[in-house]
Amino acid sequence: MKLPPLSSLRFFDVAARTGSFVKAADELHVTHSAISRQIRLLEEHIGIELFERRNRAVFLTSAGKKLFHTTREIFAQLETTLQELAQEQDSHVVSISCEPTIAMKWLIPRLTLFYRTYPHITVHLIAAGGPIDFTKAGVDLALRRNDFKWDDSIYAEEICRERMGLVQSADLQNQTNDMTLLYPASRPSVWQQWQQQMGEVKRSNRQVSYEHFYLCIQAAASGQGIAIASCLMVEDEIKSGQLIAPQGFIEDGSAYYLLAPKAPSMGSTRYLFSEWLKENLQASAKGIQSESALF
Repeated sequence: MKLPPLSSLRFFDVAARTGSFVKAADELHVTHSAISRQIRLLEEHIGIELFERRNRAVFLTSAGKKLFHTTREIFAQLETTLQELAQEQDSHVVSISCEPTIAMKWLIPRLTLFYRTYPHITVHLIAAGGPIDFTKAGVDLALRRNDFKWDDSIYAEEICRERMGLVQSADLQNQTNDMTLLYPASRPSVWQQWQQQMGEVKRSNRQVSYEHFYLCIQAAASGQGIAIASCLMVEDEIKSGQLIAPQGFIEDGSAYYLLAPKAPSMGSTRYLFSEWLKENLQASAKGIQSESALF
């Protein structure tokens, strides 16, 4: 006998499992009549009734029970195989959502080092900040500062403390007051928080707002004023001499966390990247703190 269309077997399998054409229609996002029609076509194809229809309720016949036993195993095996294939395809790919300035100023420049160690792994980077829904975002990991509350079901591991400091061009080293203050619109309260923490007020002729930290950092490196930035955001500029941090960097009470739907499995691609990320972020935070102490 020629096999019936796979779609009719799928419709039958869901209807048999749920015990209802209506529930099957809801699960498959089709109409009740579409379920009924497909099952009727399947019954006509094999010449055997699979459901007894009584007062709008449906019940499997003995033949229907036998077929359901088979379709249940087949579709379960099919789903398992497809999942395995997807995992094999993604086994050497890891995706991470990272705050834009950290992604641009810290992570991207260091991915070359990662690829030298793990040439078989590809990193997909999505620049984003704030709360994250891993299902909607479609990423494996997220690097976030704990300035929002995440769901308790999310795996979270603290990586390093946030350290903030004033940064400016070396050309403006002797100018400490009446400077243009550069504000990031993504964290507009950063100057107020820093001044409260330091007990110091910067006099300013004007304030200029940029959309992101990385724009403020570029403006500061160009001599347009003084900015506040995370030590991670300006590590390379401090080391190259483009920027100086005249007062070093201090902890602001927040921290960077690695977030994931669940803890990465030992030895997996996610685990390898997570460990590399933690090790290098911690080394950068420690290194820039020592570097800034020279000023």
